[in-house]
Amino acid sequence: MFVGEVVEWRGPAPFYFVAMPEGDSADLKEAARALIYWGQIPVRVVIGGTEFGTALFPRDGRYLVPLKDAVRKAEGISVGDVVTVELRPAPKKS
Repeated sequence: MFVGEVVEWRGPAPFYFVAMPEGDSADLKEAARALIYWGQIPVRVVIGGTEFGTALFPRDGRYLVPLKDAVRKAEGISVGDVVTVELRPAPKKS
């Protein structure tokens, strides 16, 4: 579990993420070594009362947790909010 600020990354469309702390990212990378594909780690995430599946993106020595629009709307999350994130590695779906 960690706490992080919601940030926006502009691309062709806006994307919203919470960055894991560097230490937690390194620990997760080691623990989930067998699950990593294309640099991403599949996970189950809980924010507030919402649980969802996603894949973490590596960026600058940290992993970014993507926040789906449905999750942000269900939890009333906006850019700049600080949220508590629980996650666990999950086997990738075939």
